[in-house]
Amino acid sequence: MMRFIELIRSCLTDVKEIMPWDLEERQLANPDLLIVDVREPEEFAAMHIPGSMNVPRGILESACEWDYEETEPELVRARECEIVVVCRSGYRSVLAANSLQVLGFENVASLKTGLRGWNDYEQPLVDANEQPVDVDDGDDYFTTKLRPEQRRPVGG
Repeated sequence: MMRFIELIRSCLTDVKEIMPWDLEERQLANPDLLIVDVREPEEFAAMHIPGSMNVPRGILESACEWDYEETEPELVRARECEIVVVCRSGYRSVLAANSLQVLGFENVASLKTGLRGWNDYEQPLVDANEQPVDVDDGDDYFTTKLRPEQRRPVGG
């Protein structure tokens, strides 16, 4: 059986990762760059990169094809465009980038460190109303908060 982190590592043989400063450069060099945020809608509403598109991981594959309720025309048309996939920490985005590549997208990368790293690099995030999010609010939001029952049992 493969564990979650092993699944991520297995995808990294095919998925390119870029760092937040690379994404900043890519945005300047390519105004048509498509940033696809694969977090859940409530996560996206809390804070996201300005101009990014929210396509939750659970519907990604159908969102990038015609004739589905989840179809996102901009994403369907982007098979040959430069795409950077983002999530909270950079794990879901690796899985999503792998799926996009399998489905024929040609120029896909995942944001290593995710939006947590983007915030650490003090790059802009906005809320659901497109209002700027304070870096300190981002720090609090991106701090891992595990409940006791989510922790590995002692001796397990």
